[in-house]
Amino acid sequence: MVQLKSIFMSFLGIEAHMITARLRAAGFQATVMGELAALSTEGGSLATGGIRIQVPAAEQEEARTLVDGLLNHPPEEDS
Repeated sequence: MVQLKSIFMSFLGIEAHMITARLRAAGFQATVMGELAALSTEGGSLATGGIRIQVPAAEQEEARTLVDGLLNHPPEEDS
């Protein structure tokens, strides 16, 4: 059984899905976890502790590096 590790947490489902899509496009086996609980609980994702992105433990470091790069280096604007 593959052990999953959380690499990112968000309170916004769309943010979690956008980052997951970018990870998958790069070849990672990323999964969104906790979204259903967040959507079906009063107080939403704040009450459930957020929506997590998880990857297999073997991909954890590389996936986290990619996410950090996405969050810390926004795309350049066209001149």
